[in-house]
Amino acid sequence: MALIKSLRGFTPQIAESVYLAENASIIGDVIIGDDSSIWFNTVLRGDVNSIRIGRRVNIQDGAVVHTLYEKSQTEIEDDVSIGHNATIHGAKICAGALIGMNAVVLDHAVIGEGAIIAAGSVVLSGTVVEAGSIYAGAPAKFIKRVDPEQAKEINQKIAKNYLMYSSWYK
Repeated sequence: MALIKSLRGFTPQIAESVYLAENASIIGDVIIGDDSSIWFNTVLRGDVNSIRIGRRVNIQDGAVVHTLYEKSQTEIEDDVSIGHNATIHGAKICAGALIGMNAVVLDHAVIGEGAIIAAGSVVLSGTVVEAGSIYAGAPAKFIKRVDPEQAKEINQKIAKNYLMYSSWYK
């Protein structure tokens, strides 16, 4: 069973339809929406500020989601995929975005709707990634625009696949 820990008067609020891997850790001021999945060795640490996760979000194995004390919050909107070992720290990830494996998104960054952050990229604090764009590198830079329908199709397919995968574990 996942570690679900109350802290500082906050108890994680997790929709009944959420899949939690047995060794995921959800701590403090965390809210997770319907049909999301939190995979193996993932840590959602809402100890110093809030973490809000929408519907149909998949946060894959080894990812870490955290914030800065009294300075940043993390918001992950609907249909977002967070790749294996990614770190999201005090950022906003808009609907339908894809964060690649081992990517890092730092405080006060905003990842636009349907945007793609390539694997291994580092999105610096305060960066605003335009909707429907691809960013890559360390630090992450604009690479190109993606056809909005194509990005939506790719990103939603991944989100739907993870909904299917999570059903295998329930």
